[in-house]
Amino acid sequence: MAGEHAGHRQRMRERFLQHGLDGFADHEVLELMLFYAIPQRNVNPLAHALIDRFGSLHGVLEAPVEELCKVDGMGAYASAFVSLFSQVARRVEWSRAGERELVSNRGMAERHCLRLLDGLREEHFYAVCLDGQMRLIKDALIARGTLVEVPAYPRMVAEAALRHNAHSIVLCHNHPGGSVVPSRQDVEMTRVLLQLLQSIDVYLADHIIVAQGRALSMVNAGLIEQKTERENVYTRVADSSTEVVIRARLEKKMAGE
Repeated sequence: MAGEHAGHRQRMRERFLQHGLDGFADHEVLELMLFYAIPQRNVNPLAHALIDRFGSLHGVLEAPVEELCKVDGMGAYASAFVSLFSQVARRVEWSRAGERELVSNRGMAERHCLRLLDGLREEHFYAVCLDGQMRLIKDALIARGTLVEVPAYPRMVAEAALRHNAHSIVLCHNHPGGSVVPSRQDVEMTRVLLQLLQSIDVYLADHIIVAQGRALSMVNAGLIEQKTERENVYTRVADSSTEVVIRARLEKKMAGE
């Protein structure tokens, strides 16, 4: 039996070396990974059990270590090993982007915020500091945890903007396990921070929400309004009545997808 498993493992490794992951099913990708964490056991049933428990390969890789450990056959070592992959993938994206990434349009900003926040298991709030050419200066972490309990203090956003000599700021935070639709608190927070940034002559370019592999620009959604007059950009957050209508429309759209 041991020889049979060894032969199976060797065939899968050779298949990977010749063709990469092309043609591999998700459970086979996971099985190949587990070869290196659990060297002496048939891990095919375990790979299936993990996919069944978390719904997808992505779900397994993004699962908390403590949840992975609850699956029969997954010890602390194997769980940490599997969890490592999503973190490495995120770091590779950062490396590829480079330190002076250009964030000059909404699509670039959304992709940047997805790289920064997607898959994180607790809430993070960042002020993305940009220079006058809309190139990345610094991703300044403002708050981590539950943002209701750990507010994104306006003073910290102002300090980040001034410390890094930012011309513009993109605010972004995530809703782990929640909807990409901004909450009332998100809109109110944006309103407060816009007034603050205007007082120190820093341009609020956007506020982006990340959830479940998606990013939503509050500018594109109409919750932040921007108008250009004589090369000057005027920014305001939608008033309360407009905000209610926009949020309801977004929630209906997300529910239908």
